[in-house]
Amino acid sequence: MIFLRDVELRRGVRTLFSGAAATFFRGQKVGVTGANGVGKSSLFALITGELHADSGDVEVQPGIVTAQVGQELPTGAHRAIDFVLQGDAELGVLESRLEEAQRRSDGVQIAVLHDELNRIGGYAARARASQLMRGLGFQQDDLLRPVDEFSGGWQVRLSLARSLMCRSDLLLLDEPTNHLDLDAIVWLEGWLRDYAGALLLISHDRDFLDNTVKTICHIDSGALQVYQGNYSAFERQRSQQLAQQQSAFDRQQREIARMHSFVERFRAKATKARQAQSRIKALARLERVAPAHVDAPFEFVFRPAAAYPDPAIVIEGADAGYGASPVLGEVKFTLRSGARIGLLGRNGAGKSTLVKLLAGELLPTKGVRVGAKGLALGYFAQRQLDQLRAEDSPLAHLRRLDPLIREQELRDFLGGFDFRNDLALTPVARFSGGERSRLALALIAWQRPNVLLLDEPTNHLDLEMRHALLRALQEFEGAMVLVSHDRSLLRAACDELYLVDGGSVAEFAGDLDDYTRGLQVPSGDPVPESQAVPTGRKAQRRLDAQARAQLSARRRPLEVQLQALENELTRLADERNQLEKLIASPDIYADSRREDLKHCLLEQARVGILLSRAEERWLQLSEELQGL
Repeated sequence: MIFLRDVELRRGVRTLFSGAAATFFRGQKVGVTGANGVGKSSLFALITGELHADSGDVEVQPGIVTAQVGQELPTGAHRAIDFVLQGDAELGVLESRLEEAQRRSDGVQIAVLHDELNRIGGYAARARASQLMRGLGFQQDDLLRPVDEFSGGWQVRLSLARSLMCRSDLLLLDEPTNHLDLDAIVWLEGWLRDYAGALLLISHDRDFLDNTVKTICHIDSGALQVYQGNYSAFERQRSQQLAQQQSAFDRQQREIARMHSFVERFRAKATKARQAQSRIKALARLERVAPAHVDAPFEFVFRPAAAYPDPAIVIEGADAGYGASPVLGEVKFTLRSGARIGLLGRNGAGKSTLVKLLAGELLPTKGVRVGAKGLALGYFAQRQLDQLRAEDSPLAHLRRLDPLIREQELRDFLGGFDFRNDLALTPVARFSGGERSRLALALIAWQRPNVLLLDEPTNHLDLEMRHALLRALQEFEGAMVLVSHDRSLLRAACDELYLVDGGSVAEFAGDLDDYTRGLQVPSGDPVPESQAVPTGRKAQRRLDAQARAQLSARRRPLEVQLQALENELTRLADERNQLEKLIASPDIYADSRREDLKHCLLEQARVGILLSRAEERWLQLSEELQGL
């Protein structure tokens, strides 16, 4: 369907692809991954013909219908559902031809066109468009609103709905979840699983990738590498590959050192000169294995606060909103020190309103909000990005917070957010959305907060930065309230979940999987008993105790096997190291020790096979244990 052969692509002085090759087939669902700036969006542009390779071939099967979200936001006074319907280009052509035939009273042509409309499902198109829009979070009244009335985020959703409306063979989606809430993401996952065409998806949401794709195309160092399986499977394969690459590099460095040692010792000795020259040529021909660079560029922590008041914030009987009708009513919420709370709820239910109320940016119209003495808030919201000074650099922003701190200390801190060297002095105006988000987080982390209020902090962040943020949040000692559509972040960073729905805020008794399962049950349908969430706290504690006992019984045999395997791996590794020391010794290459060398090489091969098998079994058992 799509063939890339030995593709080279340069953008300015940068080479994005060099010798890149890949094949994508009909119906294949592929996640495209890689660090920011490696060329993921450029790959899409090559496929659509917006960019042309400097060399090599990019071949797309003729007649393929491709759909993707438009770059420009939609504008105009036409109705939202009509804009979405325009995604089905063939439908629009047939409807225009039918209007013309009706104007001419051409009965034969009218009959033919009605048959064509029936063939493509044209009579159900409006219902299909409505279903797409509702799935993406639009209400029934929104369908007839003019496009111009929607905010930028909702206009992006309209563009996404329009691309899904196209009856395409190939769907290209570049970060489709950035402007979606969790409810819409879960719906989109289901839609993409049922999509019959080929899908190429760029996303930094690991759960979304896991639930939608079966193949990963990873871009690194100008090459495309295809892995079978979802993102979690890719991570396992990639880590093994990098470990093997590092091992090969280490072995080769030892071999190079041994050959150099031989050359230096014997190149001037007449009886060994020919062998020395042979090794010099071998060194020249040797294909160097690159070391595995697996370290992420991000490493940071939230600096410890001066104090951690408890409770940090108390809200009693509060109503909050933006007009005559409150979004939230009778809110009772206490944020204790060390609490780690994730907020759930559909878009527009009031999650951001609650965060603003906690931050003191929105005053209650009734009731009270009390912040503790010594409260130090770290508040992240998308509007914080707009408050960054376009002409100032990251270093200037940080220096403004602490003008007396040494510049090197500020630079070291910014380096943890990958603002290094000249980038620390670059004006914010040149930054991407991801770089602005990283800077906003850096400014919060520097100010020693004891409460974090984070409203969609992962928008525009790549997977490496999301992982670094998770590590920092896990080490943060204060209280945290998090709104995010990134389920892996919610799952790993939060201990409690609260549901914002119908104007109220209440603790959610289940876990994140219970919530997503509930989203998949059609409105009005009963939740299956096996998925029902217990509401009584005693019942919940009893179920939790039973679950822990069952979990312990399942984990124990795996833990015993893992411990035995770890002991075996240690023994084999020691044996391999001893063999490698022997093989690296020049003495063993003497003619009198030929049999010893042969035995060592055979033993090295045997131990290597046993190590590989033990490591593979260890990874399998570790995965099973992690799954529990």
